Amino acid sequence: MMLTLFPGEKPEYPEGPLPKLLGEEENAVIFTLRRGKTLTSVSALVFRHRERFDGVRRFPSEKLDEAPEAVYHTVQHALKLAFYKAGTALLGYEPPWGALTGVRPVKLPTRAILAGKTPKQAEAELRKEYFVSPERARLAVDCARASAGAQRTLRPGEVSLYVGIPFCPSRCAYCSFVSADVGRTLHMVEPYLEGLLRETAETGRVLKELGLSVRSFYMGGGTPTALSADQLDRLLSQCEACLPLDGCTEYTVEAGRPDTVTREKLEVLKRHGTGRVSINPQTLEDHVLEGIGRLHTTGQFRRAYELAREMGFACVNMDLIAGLPRDSFDGFRRSLEEVLAMAPENVTVHTLALKKGSRLMEGENADSMPGGGEVARMLDFSREILTTKGYIPYYLYRQKYMSGSLENVGWARPGTESLYNIVMMEELHTVISLGCGGVTKLIGDGALSRLTNPKYPQDYLSGLEKVLGQKEEIRKFYQRQGAGP
Repeated sequence: MMLTLFPGEKPEYPEGPLPKLLGEEENAVIFTLRRGKTLTSVSALVFRHRERFDGVRRFPSEKLDEAPEAVYHTVQHALKLAFYKAGTALLGYEPPWGALTGVRPVKLPTRAILAGKTPKQAEAELRKEYFVSPERARLAVDCARASAGAQRTLRPGEVSLYVGIPFCPSRCAYCSFVSADVGRTLHMVEPYLEGLLRETAETGRVLKELGLSVRSFYMGGGTPTALSADQLDRLLSQCEACLPLDGCTEYTVEAGRPDTVTREKLEVLKRHGTGRVSINPQTLEDHVLEGIGRLHTTGQFRRAYELAREMGFACVNMDLIAGLPRDSFDGFRRSLEEVLAMAPENVTVHTLALKKGSRLMEGENADSMPGGGEVARMLDFSREILTTKGYIPYYLYRQKYMSGSLENVGWARPGTESLYNIVMMEELHTVISLGCGGVTKLIGDGALSRLTNPKYPQDYLSGLEKVLGQKEEIRKFYQRQGAGP
């Protein structure tokens, strides 16, 4: 909550008694809990520049007699909302997502809808309980409808699968993902592929023995099309040979960098049944592309998209980022309008997040980044025009250090929503992740267990035997759920 209201500030917890003259405190907050016969009050008293602001949250006192874990959550929630009330009184405004601070705000209205509440009731709860703005509450509920709809289609024994390719033509200034410049690390691509082929085979063996099937398949990165056509063919052939893909209803491969897209590579994807590709411009302003370290031009992007359409790909996603260095509201507007003129099935609008390990986080181009207010205008414009053009929001997530404390939203023509994106973001069922930096999430009967692969290609290769051995944890998890031999 503190990072949302006061970005860049970190809390300190001094030991010892409270200062005698609290009114002279420059920058402090004091919390108080008072239990009454019927209600318990949690108050936050914020001191800032010799002014004081307070916020109070009340809840039934009987909640303090529940199990320790339940008491912890009740008190934590009350502390958060009391601080929110005091902090927003100090600032004089409320952030668009109110007191919601998590990565997955859609989980709350999804739960409400699945429990039998109407979308209007779910929206009202977000606004009343968490002070979410009307626009964001509607956005979350729209995505919750898609999430609830996807959840109803899932069947026992289904999982989704992610394959990570950690190579790119260049490193974008905003990127903190595990990816390497393929030009500088060419010697690692083939060994990495060989290791991934082994991991694919071992994963397929375990999944088949457990009687599990892959419902949605997603190859991302990095940039999968940084591989050669032959390498892509070998990897996708291995996936077909080893993984239980008979029930797979969605097959996505990111062709995110237009400068890596060729007819030969798209022919490989098409031959292996890929139905959805992402070709991501991020912006259609060439000077912005140059500023973030992308090696392609807007002309290359247009040609890559035309080639994908010519080859019959029925579902194309395009990513744009609001808030890039050197960009402006007018530049973002032009980019989005041109994207929409091309009529892709999916458009994902990201908000720039300053990620640890990125060049932007280290200060590169910091003076040329649009302010939070301008980025908010970009997001408002995207929401208005995408809705007008017939797109619906279907998945949403937030990140730390995101410009304007806003969000990333996936938009789709009705009927073209990506199942993988929904189940991955809303944690609706197990997602098996292959490759370096992959995080497998095993989900079942209320349990969630994570298995992580080494973060960097060299560590992945040196620790490959451990990666392969870890597949037995998948077996153990599902056997505890009553699956498999």
